[in-house]
Order: sequence, then structure tokens, then C-alpha cells
Amino acid sequence: MPGSLKGRVALITGGSSGIGRATALAFAREGARVVIGNRRVSEGEETVRRVKAAGGEAMLVRTDVTKAAHIEMLVAKTVETHGRLDCAFNNAGVTGDIARTAECTEENWDRTMSVNLKGVWLAMKYEILQMLKQGGGVIVNNASVAGLVGMRGGPAYSASKGGVVQLTRTAALEYAKLGIRINAVCPGFVSTPMTEDHTSANPDLEAWMKKVQPMGRLGTPEEVAEAVVWLCSDAASFVTGHPLVLDGGLVVQ
Repeated sequence: MPGSLKGRVALITGGSSGIGRATALAFAREGARVVIGNRRVSEGEETVRRVKAAGGEAMLVRTDVTKAAHIEMLVAKTVETHGRLDCAFNNAGVTGDIARTAECTEENWDRTMSVNLKGVWLAMKYEILQMLKQGGGVIVNNASVAGLVGMRGGPAYSASKGGVVQLTRTAALEYAKLGIRINAVCPGFVSTPMTEDHTSANPDLEAWMKKVQPMGRLGTPEEVAEAVVWLCSDAASFVTGHPLVLDGGLVVQ
């Protein structure tokens, strides 16, 4: 569906690498003007460079998604530059430490919940306020299969992503009649720099990830990006409140 987002303005949090970067490129390919909210400036600027090199339009706004003032400024800069906000992909997240529930530290819990859940809520808060002013828009939140089924060793991560799924469903109900569609993507194990941070020190972990996904491989960032683009497009005009699973069959076992 080339050009499915032509003329629209798309915002992405956490666009420095992996799924966020792939989605920025996919949004631009489909004709959207892209705004990236990223805490790591140099990596975010690299995404902007790649979008422009591919013929797209992009800009970076330094953003810490755990701070309301940063998110408010991100949305304000988007509207100041482009006049509106049509699509948002709330993607910024952390995996946190791998530890069982009783070994999870308070610091790890607080940090993971702050970025993954509070960050999504803050982003939605200001995105929705803008979309209400202009008469509609589309939001996609990055959740995880860990928000749908239990995952040993990730209590904070699983709880945060489960929260994202429920937040998505709740907001979708609240704004369904007001022109705002809100969905989530729930990736399984995907080949990203965050995944590699864990598997590089433990080669057996990558083999296990591939084994538990019936397709026998890791997903790619581009596969998730295509789902986000579809959810933001008019092709998904009757879809809201849905956690779209992209996991090679993991959760249906």
C-alpha cells in the first residue's frame, strides 16, 4: 500500500534503533512526515539521516518519555512544525533486568514501569489532547507478548506491558466515538539491539527464543513496522482496542 500515509504527520517515541527506526523508515516510505522523540540524540539523528537519505522528511526532538514536560513539548513541536498530529507510535521502552519476582529490585521495577507504562500513558495523554482538537487521529502502542502471557524472569517487564495492553483497551473505548483509534502491537522475540544485549552474553538464550516461536526464528523490526503502518492507515479504519500479536505463533501454543 505505497502512499497509505501520504500527507500525514507521524510521531514516534524511541526511534533510535530496532523497531522504532524501522517504523520511522516505513512511515516515511508511505508518505508521512516523521517526528522522532528520543532520549539518545546521536542515535535519533542517525534515524533522521536515514529517513532523509531515503527521500523522506524527519526531525528529532530530544525527549525523556518519563517526564510530562518533555512529552508535552514533543507534541507541541510537532504541531508547531507541521500543524497537526495524525499518527503516533509509542515505542520507547526498556527490557529491564532478568530476575525472578523475589529477586527483582525496586530500582528495576520503578525504572521499567516508568518508561514502559508511565511513558506510554504520558504520550497518549498529550497525543489525545491534540487529536481531540483536530478531530481525530490514530495511536499505536508497543506492548509485547509478555503483556498477554507470563514470562519467567521478567516480572516488571511483563507487568508494564500488560498495563500497556489494558491502557490501550481502555483509551480505545473512551475515544472510539471521537475519531481516535488506539491499538497495540504485541511482538514476540524480535532481532533488535535490545534483544542482542541479552543474547550476546548468552548464546543459548537466542536458541531458546527461536525454539519457542513455532516459525523457528526471530522476528524482524521491519515486520513489526509494517503492522504499525497498517494500523495507522485507513485500511484498518474499523480496528480499535486491539492487541495485534506478531510472534511467529508463540502465544497460540
